[in-house]
Amino acid sequence: MAVTDEAIEKIKAMIVAGELSPGDRLPPEKELSERLGLSRNSMREAVKALEVIRVLDVRRGDGTYVTSLEPHLLLEAISFVVDMHDDDSMLEIFAVRRMLESQATGLAATLGTDEKISELQAEVDSVDAAVTIEALVDHDIRFHREIVAMSGNAYLASLIEHLSSQTVRARVWRGLTEGGAVERTLSEHRAIADAIAQHDSALATSLATAHIAGVERWLRQAATS
Repeated sequence: MAVTDEAIEKIKAMIVAGELSPGDRLPPEKELSERLGLSRNSMREAVKALEVIRVLDVRRGDGTYVTSLEPHLLLEAISFVVDMHDDDSMLEIFAVRRMLESQATGLAATLGTDEKISELQAEVDSVDAAVTIEALVDHDIRFHREIVAMSGNAYLASLIEHLSSQTVRARVWRGLTEGGAVERTLSEHRAIADAIAQHDSALATSLATAHIAGVERWLRQAATS
């Protein structure tokens, strides 16, 4: 395992140093292993590991390439980790999301353009409490994605999105539907969008904090019931 870790570190060093850039094809396995002073088997294992975390893209019959290394790819594995956690861990994850997303919402209120704000308000207008759970999940993803995108930080946006996977969102919305809280939740979405439209950063931050804390509260109750 230590030898594989060394191979991973050496490939990573090549990317960090600029010897390999996004989209570049890696040298053939034999050439690369000799260049880095490692066995072909350790190189093979390193490539597999880096493919899993979306740093490398193995194209059968073509070669191995460095991916785009964009945030949404590199942080994609977080969604899988989130789905595997139990209720107690999920509460901790939501606490992290609350801290990050509240600040991103404040930034959206400061940096959001008229065009992006109009799109957000149109998204809020597109749903009501009578829609299906699947539609609510899709709305929730779009609503929060549009807000964090306005923060102007691609890594922050990807991190927040992956901290609440589609599986988790579906579970939460199903619980809110059963608890009759959908209208209140959608009303909170409206209030957040309005605060962003008014460029009131402090209010938007507070409303987002309370909104996500409400979901945490529901998860806590569900865990103890």
